[in-house]
Amino acid sequence: MNTEHKKIATKHSPKLFGLVLSGGKGSRMGRDKGLVDYHGTPQREYLYHLLKEVCDSVFLSIRQEQLLETPTSFKTVVDQDKYNGPFNGIMSAFDAHPNVGWLVIACDLPFMNLPSLQQLVGERNSGKSATAFKNPDTGNPEPLCCIWEPNGLEEAKNFLKNSDYPSPKQFLMDAEILLVQPKNEQALFNANSLSDYDFVKSKLKEQERG
Repeated sequence: MNTEHKKIATKHSPKLFGLVLSGGKGSRMGRDKGLVDYHGTPQREYLYHLLKEVCDSVFLSIRQEQLLETPTSFKTVVDQDKYNGPFNGIMSAFDAHPNVGWLVIACDLPFMNLPSLQQLVGERNSGKSATAFKNPDTGNPEPLCCIWEPNGLEEAKNFLKNSDYPSPKQFLMDAEILLVQPKNEQALFNANSLSDYDFVKSKLKEQERG
């Protein structure tokens, strides 16, 4: 974590670890979304290095079968498969390190950049269950670009025990969180399909040309 960014977190906040969720199978994309190359490197590695700029430590969230194909230079949290969907990766990370905040990023956010992460970390309120970007289309919290705090952990476990629809988004909508209006709304664009991939590559080329 760079010295200048350490000032962002208050001295009373738990440490902040980063987690790139890359355990999905990318069925709609037709390939592992974490390995898609938008910036000259696999997307999960691109986000991993971005998170290192604002977090004390960073991990890739992966399935057990991905472990052998993941370079040993990357720290990993292997899914424990206690829960379904994205909550599996988030709660597996808390199982490994329960006393830190987790800045969780989905691997399918190709426009995510350092200023957006700095904004989210800069507005972090560790007294809440989470600090999340507000989705510009729905107004709902974005669970996969969010700082999950340890003081919301028991609440999340109770939610998972008692909910018929264990969605991270639903949990955040019911919990006491801080919602942050993103300055760069494009950073929350999810690339889930081949047409999304083509759109992103085209947009990035436009931005390079200025």
